[in-house]
Amino acid sequence: MDGTEEQKAYYLPKLATGELSSSFALTEPDAGSDAASLRTTAIRDGDHYVVNGTKRYITNAPHSKIFTLMARTNPADKGAGGVSAFIVDAKTPGISLGKNDQKMGQKGAHTCDVIFENVRVPAANLIGGQEGQGFKTAMKVLEKGRIHLAAVCVGVAQRILDDALRYAIDRKQFGQPIAEFQLVQAMLADSKAELYAAECMVIDAARKRDEGRSVSTEASCCKMFASEMCGRVADRAVQILGGAGYLAEYGIERFYRDVRLFRLYEGTTQIQQIIIGRNMVREARA
Repeated sequence: MDGTEEQKAYYLPKLATGELSSSFALTEPDAGSDAASLRTTAIRDGDHYVVNGTKRYITNAPHSKIFTLMARTNPADKGAGGVSAFIVDAKTPGISLGKNDQKMGQKGAHTCDVIFENVRVPAANLIGGQEGQGFKTAMKVLEKGRIHLAAVCVGVAQRILDDALRYAIDRKQFGQPIAEFQLVQAMLADSKAELYAAECMVIDAARKRDEGRSVSTEASCCKMFASEMCGRVADRAVQILGGAGYLAEYGIERFYRDVRLFRLYEGTTQIQQIIIGRNMVREARA
């Protein structure tokens, strides 16, 4: 989005082929939802920046070759304007990794702390070649990512609903498939309706973004609704399967744990509510 032509030419082909894998290093021990408050610093020293700080919950960190790092280049500016973005080679001296996080779910996505101690990053690796643009870049990435994550929620919810429906058709109680019982049908119907609504939202928001329109509100609506929807679908699926839904061998309990994270990362539900509300007020006053 914001890289120089030289940066794009060098890194994008390698990322596309899988020669390079990457991580988005924004979150810190004291900077999560309040991303603008990050404390990691990158101080200019000749042709390099010296980076110090710790990043937390960094997905793919144990496997990444490069980090997209958000760091404060202007310590005097405590807000978003003091943050810049960098491309950092994971093998640079001074970078160390914490132990892998032991999570409730999504155990196939490895996360850990990334610690920077006097890490020297070439000034040429400043994304866009301009200081103070890092927070804006991060928000652009997150806006696209929120639509993407909403689409992931739609896909996962569809899989969960398919499994729940198949079980309801096969499972018999009182001499008939439980899918014939209206209260089970109600849970299936609610899940189908919400899933359809989320899918329509994703398609609409993605189309608007492809047209070059501002989709801050739409992206947050998508992420908020789809992630909450996915959690409800997973909960109903456990209910439909009954005791089997609580057992690992049927797979639904894993989905139940995995999808809980969707409501947290890429901006919590509450952050999406704030973004949507603020945008509404701003647009009404314009």
